[in-house]
Amino acid sequence: MTFALRNAGIRLALVTAALFVPAVAQADDKDRDYCPARPGLGTPACTMAPGQVSVETSLGDWTLDKQGGDRTDTVLIGDTSVRIGLTDTVEAQVGWTPLGIVRERAGGVVDRAARAGDATLGIKANLRNPDGSGLSVAVQPFVTLPVGRAPIGAGDWGAGLVVPVTYDLSKTVNLEVTPEVDAAVDQDGRGRHLAYSAVVGVGIALNDALTFTLEDQLVRDQDPSGSTTQDLASASLAWMPRKTLQLDVGAVAGLDRNAPDVEIYAGIARRF
Repeated sequence: MTFALRNAGIRLALVTAALFVPAVAQADDKDRDYCPARPGLGTPACTMAPGQVSVETSLGDWTLDKQGGDRTDTVLIGDTSVRIGLTDTVEAQVGWTPLGIVRERAGGVVDRAARAGDATLGIKANLRNPDGSGLSVAVQPFVTLPVGRAPIGAGDWGAGLVVPVTYDLSKTVNLEVTPEVDAAVDQDGRGRHLAYSAVVGVGIALNDALTFTLEDQLVRDQDPSGSTTQDLASASLAWMPRKTLQLDVGAVAGLDRNAPDVEIYAGIARRF
């Protein structure tokens, strides 16, 4: 990755932040409930309180994808996102996958690779209820920087926009909708194409510490090598033993032939 590419990504993140930062500094909100972005397929609309930091890490993430007689196993270790509260409504985001392991079996031949993944820079700006209560809406532009290597890294830069929306149906039930549009990297690692998706889910608070979430996601990817549509279903469980700590597990199942067969993961999130 060139120095100019690094600077371009950083400038984009800073300019985006400047567009949403209020002219008057907001008061620090120490009483805001912790709202991790993981687990699940969707994205919450809440943001971190100013001065607070959330470190969210996948302890392990395994995906199985069978296509015909071929099989691909992908394991991600330590996939991490750091969210930093800048103002009452704006947070900065940095993500990176330090290690991914891919095992491909095709025609009786097995290939293995262990690589680092790409980095992500983003900004989330909440437009209504930054604590996620009631009706909460946010916009989240991001860029991906090709610091990794194939097959974990995409091979080129990408960008996208997520618009998370959540709504409290009751004290225990929360509805989420997460549309996304991307300039996704082409399969050959050269150039970009249009991809878009939407997640619809419902979260149920089983008690003060335990939340169960069901989601469905449709993904349309218009790669030059061939357009595909994927349908995925997800179930996840998040346990918050302390106000600043969350543990989670989850599973994703592919509902059509284009989607990966299954994904299983576990992770941890900690607020500082």
